[in-house]
Amino acid sequence: MVETPLGKKTIYPEKYQPDLLVSIPRSENRLILGISTEVLPFEGADVWNAFELSYLNTQGKPVSLHGRFVFPAESTNLVESKSLKLYLNSLNQEHFDSNEHFASIIHGDLSRSADQLVGIFVFQLNEMSIPEYPSGTCLDDQKLDITECSVSKSLLEETSDALFEELTEEILYTNLFRSNCPVTNQPDWATVTVCYQGKKIPHDALLKYLVSYRQHNDYHENCVERIFCDLKDVFNPQSLTVEANFLRRGGLDISPIRSTEKNLNYQAFPRLMRQ
Repeated sequence: MVETPLGKKTIYPEKYQPDLLVSIPRSENRLILGISTEVLPFEGADVWNAFELSYLNTQGKPVSLHGRFVFPAESTNLVESKSLKLYLNSLNQEHFDSNEHFASIIHGDLSRSADQLVGIFVFQLNEMSIPEYPSGTCLDDQKLDITECSVSKSLLEETSDALFEELTEEILYTNLFRSNCPVTNQPDWATVTVCYQGKKIPHDALLKYLVSYRQHNDYHENCVERIFCDLKDVFNPQSLTVEANFLRRGGLDISPIRSTEKNLNYQAFPRLMRQ
C-alpha cells in the first residue's frame, strides 16, 4: 500500500517541496472493477478546485488565487488529497514573478505525479465562478426501506422488467451521498448526478444503490468509476455521465466525472452550491 500523510501529525512546510506529492496508481481499483487499463470504458477527469492557493510576488507581497486542476481519467495515477494540500502550502512563501510562472511550476509537478499532462487554470478571486444549484430531478424524496449499507449493483436490479423497456433521457441527482476515506474513515459528502439516455433507470433503485455507499471506504475517484461501471453493466445506456461534486476539505474540493461523451469542457465545469 502507498504511504500517505493521511491520519498523521503533519508539519506544514515553509519551503517548496514537490516530493510531498503522493501518487496512487489507478490500476489497483480498476483491477477490482474489471476495467482494462488499456481501453477504458469511459472518458472523464477529476476536477479539483483549490481555494488556498497563494505565493509571494517579487516584492514579497502575497498573491491569492483560485486554482482548478484537471487530472485526466487516463492518467496512470491519482494524487492523494492531503499530499496535494501540503504541496500547495509549500509554495506559499516562495517568490514568483507572475501567475503564469506560478501555474507552470504546479503544472509540471502535478503532471509528473499523475504521469499525464494535467490541466492547470488559475483565476483572480474576482473571476471565480458563482456556485450553482444542481440541475435535473432530485431523488431525495423517494420513500425507501433500507436495511443494510453494502454496495452491490444487485440493488439496481430490484425492479420490474417492464420499466426496463421504457426509453428516456434524464438528469437525476441526490444530495444524500456519503462514502468514507479509506485511510482515516472520515465521511466524504457529495452531490452525485447521473445523466443518461436509454432504458429508464428506476429512481428508487438508483437512490437505494447510491445510499448504499454510506459505509463504503474508498477514494472519490474510485467511487465514481464503480457507479459508472455498475450503471453501464445493468442498464447499458446509449449515453451515460456520472459526476460527484464532493464537499470541500482542507481548501480542496474534488469532482470526478466519468462519461461516454467526449470533449467535455472542464475549465467551465460548474461548482455546486454545497461546495
